[in-house]
This record gives sequence, structure tokens and C-alpha cells, in this order.
Amino acid sequence: MAINLVSLVMDFLTPDMIGRMASAVGLDRTKVQSAINSAVPSVLAGFSSVAAQPGGAQRLANAAIDQTGTLEGFSRNLGTGTQSSLIESGSQMLSSVLGSRDQNALTAAIARFTGIGGGATGSLLGMLAPVVMGTITRQLGAGADPKGITDLLASQKDNIAAALPAGLANQLTGTGLLDSIGGAARTAAAATGETLRSSASTARAVVSDSARRATGTSPSANWLYWLIPIAAVVALVVYLMATPSEQITQTDATTSQQSVTTGQAVTTASLGIDKQVTDTLDGLRTTLGGINDAASAHAALPKLQEAAAQLDTLNGLNAGLSADQKKSVASLVNPTMPALNQMFDKVLAIPGASEELKQSIDALKTKLASLAA
Repeated sequence: MAINLVSLVMDFLTPDMIGRMASAVGLDRTKVQSAINSAVPSVLAGFSSVAAQPGGAQRLANAAIDQTGTLEGFSRNLGTGTQSSLIESGSQMLSSVLGSRDQNALTAAIARFTGIGGGATGSLLGMLAPVVMGTITRQLGAGADPKGITDLLASQKDNIAAALPAGLANQLTGTGLLDSIGGAARTAAAATGETLRSSASTARAVVSDSARRATGTSPSANWLYWLIPIAAVVALVVYLMATPSEQITQTDATTSQQSVTTGQAVTTASLGIDKQVTDTLDGLRTTLGGINDAASAHAALPKLQEAAAQLDTLNGLNAGLSADQKKSVASLVNPTMPALNQMFDKVLAIPGASEELKQSIDALKTKLASLAA
């Protein structure tokens, strides 16, 4: 029987695991399940595109070797003290395979599509990426070499496209993450749209027939004439509901892009980026201010990693802004840097904290510097 990687990953993630993942990111289980349904095919699509790039299959093979045995230890590490390192190592693996630009684009797209926020999305991807890669490794066994991975992912294009939500596929278009499955994704979306349009057409035909019947009745049934305007309203509603979501999203995306490219008329405040930057910086200061010993340093690590994921998302958004808009973002970050650097230094000077947090703090400094540039 032909395998389906998307189904294998989903089958591996038991309700108990999903519940613990939801607890780890502080979200409702239903929202996390929805995010997983979007993230798994998206990650596989990204891996497929990487496999088609020069040297990409080798990067995947190297990551596959590193993830040997991941599935066996995944459940054991969820909800424990090693959970934060699981998220961090998964995020690093995803970055090494996709590159930071595509990783940020993937995080931002899923965050927008699911509405759960960039930090939580980044943490979920950090947990899911090793599971996806571990599933690939388990299927290939000793054949987890560049050719084996390329052939396996190539055989999964239709499965990945079928599992990818149409609205999310539209948001990922142009990132390069869907390049290897683009045709299959468009075919699946078109089939979905045709089904919806057919249903709408049938509904309109039924309503129209009812209206015609009403107009042919005797004068004593004049009340039936009211069915005509009612039928028109119902037909309109059905038509709007049947319009393919990806077409609507595409229109919204095009309008949004046109607005952004008009230049100075669009401010970072109108895009909501100012608030995201301010909230992230405030949260980071609060987290750093609560660290006073090794125990609090350990407890703060997940929050620092979430802040790093939020900064990755902001850097991804910042890359698409105009020069003046980038200056506006930088003007929010630069004044806070001296105080943040002092807090970083103070935390790292706490006995036992440096070993726990240095890597995360160094990463935060780099991300903040990029946003402030």
C-alpha cells in the first residue's frame, strides 16, 4: 500500500500528545489541532521544495540523520523540563533546512491563517518539525540519503497538496515553499472550488424553479410572490458562500500588497506592526526582570524562546516594508536597546543562569539588532 506521510505524522500525534503541546504553548487544544493540520503539510511542502534545490537534498539527509530516534523520545520529552530544548532544537533544525527567511515566512503565514500568534506558531513548528523529519527517517531507514529523501518527497506531492488548506496555500504562494507542489496544490484548490460552485449552481436552480412555480399559481395564492425576492436573497448568500476562499484571499492579498506598495501613505501603525513590536519588547523586559536565580532562569527559558520566535516573525514582516516604514520600526527598538542590554548582562551574571540562557540571549540580541537596523 502506498504511504501517505501527512497521515503518518497525524496518526503519530495522539490526543494526549496534542493536549500536552497545547499546554506547552498555552492554547486551547482545538486551536492547536487546527494549527497542526495546517503546519504538517506546510512543513512537508517546504521540505519538498528544498529537496529540489541544489544541495537541498543533502541538507535534508543531514537533518534526517540527526533526527534518527526522535519519534521514540518525542512523547517522553513533552511536558518535561527538556521540552524547551526540544522546541529550540526543532526550530534550529527547521532553520538549517529551510533557511531563516523561509522559516519566518512559514511561521508568519500559519500564524495569520490560524490566528494563534507568531510566538505560539514558532513553538509548535519547533515541536512538529522533528516529528515530520523523524517520520521521513523511519520510512527510509538506512535509505535516508539525498536520493531516497528526494524520491520519497516527490511521491507525496498529491498527498501534501490535498492536505494543505486552500487559504493557507494562497498565503504561501510566492514564498517558494510550494514550488515543488505548485501544480498539485492548484489542482486540489480548483477541484474544491468547482465542487462549491456546482453546489451553489444547484441551489440557485432549485430556488429559481420555486420562484417560477410561485408566479404561475392562482390569484388566491398571491402571497407566494414574496418568494421571488426571498429567493434572490438566498441565491446571493449561497453564491457568496460558494466563492472559493482562495479567490477571496487572493483579492485581499492583492489589495493589501497594493496598499503597502503605495509608499508613505501606509504606516507601520496601520499595519499593526508597531503594537506587535511594543508588545514583544514589553514582554521581554517583564521576563528578564523576573529572573533572579538559576531556578527562575530555567522557568523563563520558554518565554525567551517565544520572544525569539516573535522577533523572527517581526523580522520577516519588516523585510517587506518600505525604507521609511523600517525606520519607523527601528525607532521603536533602538531606544530600548541600552536598557535591554543591561538586563541581558545582569541576567547572565547570575550564578547558574548563564549556562541556561546564554544561547537564547545571544539569539535575541541578534534578532533585535536586525530589527533595529
